[in-house]
Amino acid sequence: MIAKFLDIFEDVTKNGTKIPTNQYQSDGKYPIIDQGQEKIAGYTNQENGLFTDVPAILFGDHTRIVKYIDKPCFLGADGVKLLKAKSENANYKYLYYVLLNAKIPNTGYNRHFKWLKEVDITLYKKEEQKNIVSLLDKVTELIDKRKEQLKKLDEIVKARFVELFGDPYINDKNWMIDTLGNYMTTLTDFSANGSYELLDSNVVMYDEPNYAIMVRTTDLESGDLSSGVKYIDESAYELLSKSKLFGGELIMNKIGSAGKIYIMPYIDRPASLGRNAFMFRFDDRLNMKYLYFLLTSDYGTKEIQQYVRGAVTKTITKESTRAIKIIVPPIELQNQFATFVEQTDKSKLEVQKSLEKLELLKKALMQKYFG
Repeated sequence: MIAKFLDIFEDVTKNGTKIPTNQYQSDGKYPIIDQGQEKIAGYTNQENGLFTDVPAILFGDHTRIVKYIDKPCFLGADGVKLLKAKSENANYKYLYYVLLNAKIPNTGYNRHFKWLKEVDITLYKKEEQKNIVSLLDKVTELIDKRKEQLKKLDEIVKARFVELFGDPYINDKNWMIDTLGNYMTTLTDFSANGSYELLDSNVVMYDEPNYAIMVRTTDLESGDLSSGVKYIDESAYELLSKSKLFGGELIMNKIGSAGKIYIMPYIDRPASLGRNAFMFRFDDRLNMKYLYFLLTSDYGTKEIQQYVRGAVTKTITKESTRAIKIIVPPIELQNQFATFVEQTDKSKLEVQKSLEKLELLKKALMQKYFG
């Protein structure tokens, strides 16, 4: 059976109780849902007007985020639509999954509820709804477990780092403190290969596969160097000889999210550094896996950000990266940590593969049942 949204739901937002922002707490008893986001905005101990008519569904009018509510809560700021089913026998968890799959145009920071009203909802028989919910709940639970496993593995690596090297903020193990520039063997970027006129006229990027990949930080951020990447031909690759990538280099964004750090993965084809990034290589006193972890830690991020300039567009200069301070433990200890990271990464890879399969399964099931 296919039904229109308004045949199933009604907007009862006016019946919910809103809590002013200044009454948010961090340790209160009752959660406050703000803008329909998965992240709870705050808490309160106030009980008067507590929204207890659960279950219900919240829809973020600006964010398009759907949240299933089965515990007492308050509503936060405007922008949250409180939805109740017109039937007393409604399976709210089923309706939640339906709305998660609803095709709503992304019109930016806008009112999306008007689009939701046009959505068609597939209603199976009551028992079948229950079975669908049970299946999707199990898959979702497994997905959550895999994400938790990845989180735990990251925490294990952090704990191992502290065990070996202590707290970089206070350097409680009295390691040598030095500047990054003293270990650099290469510091380069796209523009090091020639004038803007020369590069602009001879470096053409292609969407279709060509001789080499032009590696952008957006590619490194996504972790995908196989699809959606840009390519250059062989002559451009040779022209960009000073910024060829072979794998294992440290790469830093120099504009926008300036100071963001990546490691270039090893790939089976030629690659060259894109615009708006620096590439570093270091001598054998630094292990790259150790250095990457140090520079992406809270300590490293704070240390790098003090050299970032700009109120609107953030930038960092090539020379200022040399002044970044690091702790330099013995290379044997750095290598020991790197080996531990490699072993942990193997475990993470297996968990990540399992997670991706589960997410594909959930997507397929949602498509099967809800179209």
